[in-house]
Amino acid sequence: MRGKSLNLRTFIDKTRETGDLVTIQRPVDPYLEMAPVIAALDGRPVLFEQAAGSAFRVLSGQCSDRRYFALALGSPVDQVMFRLAEAYRAPQTPPVVDRSDAPCQQVVMAAVDLLRLPFLTHYAGDAGPYATGAIAIVNDPDSGPNVSFHRCLRLDSTRLTARIVERRGTDTALRKTSGDLPVAICIGLPLHVLLAASMAPDPGVDELAIAQALAPTPVVQCLTNSLYVPAEAEFVLEGRITHRTAAEGPFVDLTETWDVVRQQPVIEIDCITHRPDAIYHALLPGLLEHKLLMGMPKEPTIYAAVSQVARCVNINITPGGTSWLHAVVQIDKQHAEDGRLAAEAAFRGHPSLKHVVVVDRDVDLYDPNDVEWAIATRFQADRDLLVWPDQPSSSLDPSATHVPGQKSRSAKMGLDATILWDQPDGCTRLHHFQRVPLPKADLNEYL
Repeated sequence: MRGKSLNLRTFIDKTRETGDLVTIQRPVDPYLEMAPVIAALDGRPVLFEQAAGSAFRVLSGQCSDRRYFALALGSPVDQVMFRLAEAYRAPQTPPVVDRSDAPCQQVVMAAVDLLRLPFLTHYAGDAGPYATGAIAIVNDPDSGPNVSFHRCLRLDSTRLTARIVERRGTDTALRKTSGDLPVAICIGLPLHVLLAASMAPDPGVDELAIAQALAPTPVVQCLTNSLYVPAEAEFVLEGRITHRTAAEGPFVDLTETWDVVRQQPVIEIDCITHRPDAIYHALLPGLLEHKLLMGMPKEPTIYAAVSQVARCVNINITPGGTSWLHAVVQIDKQHAEDGRLAAEAAFRGHPSLKHVVVVDRDVDLYDPNDVEWAIATRFQADRDLLVWPDQPSSSLDPSATHVPGQKSRSAKMGLDATILWDQPDGCTRLHHFQRVPLPKADLNEYL
């Protein structure tokens, strides 16, 4: 059931009420000082009331735990994936509001000055200050709006360069455009919009329509181009992606390892609008917020693929596997080969996966200790290990084989950690595999 969306401000209020929010009052420098504080609080939302050198506050960690997505969507944690799947199947056109009703356009910066925004320099080896919680909205001449995450390196007061992955939405639209490609870069968004922007629907499906299916997502037209942006955004940077390039990187990516330096398109910013007292969202690369936003939106596609061959219960793309390369697939086993079939299907649902563990429904797929227990007690390598050599894989995996201009290659592995069926209809030794729960005392009687 959809309810009123939580923008950054209502999210801050809610997490302040729950005691999750950490507020820091003293000035903190976005250059190399803020990132270590965020890292020390990984898993907690943190609000910096004073960013040194900027008039804007900074929020980080709003997406660093599944509980926060559940809070924003009004769903139990184990139902968030199903909410995403439902919105993916049935997107809804977002309503358009007048500019007078759009918080993101209440203030128009008199002169474009990206130096006023508290872009973070995270690591000493970074190429410079980056916007990492930014989504870019462009219009493909053939398929329409495309919304996606792009890290943006600030070059000077009016220019950025962004990592634009080849053959994906923004790159495809830019290649079809002989001149500059209009773009709107939004920073400081509701959690459900960030989730939708992380998804990769078929061309022609607007990610903001997926967001609207998750929670109300009113949009407004930009001031300098025809693009529509979430009206609840804190900042909107309107501009043009040019065909000129500049060096982008080094940058620490999802795997917590250095990404390479590339020549990437330069973006000219023509207009900046924002809410009064706008709050800048800083997403620390390689930590939980980055991982969950990357991985969770891929869970519905894995679920759909596995459901074609087995009775799938749930999916967890795990942070320990960088929320991109590892997944736990939970099934309700109906046939002896379901574990193997589920593992094979998971790789079809998310081709970047490298390792998959399949477990029964009595295993908590969100608890790595529980998953390891299933491997320890239900898995035999000579029987349940599945290996596929030399497969197309993720460019994010530093151990894969990378050849410029070609798809990365890697071996892939599935572990069937479900209970062995020694009969066509089940296991004759089922009680040997089931955990015996020990009743827990009420400690109020003892302490």
